[in-house]
Amino acid sequence: MAGVTSVEVQERLEELTERLRQVGDARQKERLQVLYWLKQEQAPSISAIAKAIGRHRSTVQEWLAAYRDRGLAGMLEIQHGPGGKRVIPVWAEQRLARRLEEPEGFKSYGEVQGWLEQTLGVEAEYHAVYQMTRYRLNAKLNVPRPQNSKQDPGQREAFKKTLPMI
Repeated sequence: MAGVTSVEVQERLEELTERLRQVGDARQKERLQVLYWLKQEQAPSISAIAKAIGRHRSTVQEWLAAYRDRGLAGMLEIQHGPGGKRVIPVWAEQRLARRLEEPEGFKSYGEVQGWLEQTLGVEAEYHAVYQMTRYRLNAKLNVPRPQNSKQDPGQREAFKKTLPMI
């Protein structure tokens, strides 16, 4: 018969209630809620449960298959993807970090990109270089502000001396 589950919930209703109260992760709470509803005397169908928690029926059935195969711990296990492969290897990042500590630094992120390619042989897009340099290494490029060539250096120093301390 469609919608009827072939999973027999082993845990007692009181155990499930207590675990529902204690669990902090919302994804695990959803999965425990499914078992709680299936343990009741008048258990709703899988489709009704899926609609109630806002998931697709096949997702709920995957959770129940994990429960059937690996038990409660297997059902509550949240799997994470491995993430993307790093474009700039860790060793190159460490070399760049040491190079950024030097006083002359870089004038632009394009210059950093060129240095990586020429010195280390690592090809990376501008955006990847910017993200790594700015956010992962927390480095800002050492670029002095432009100054007008007509300024008198003595006048600038006199201004700095008379500037009120803030």
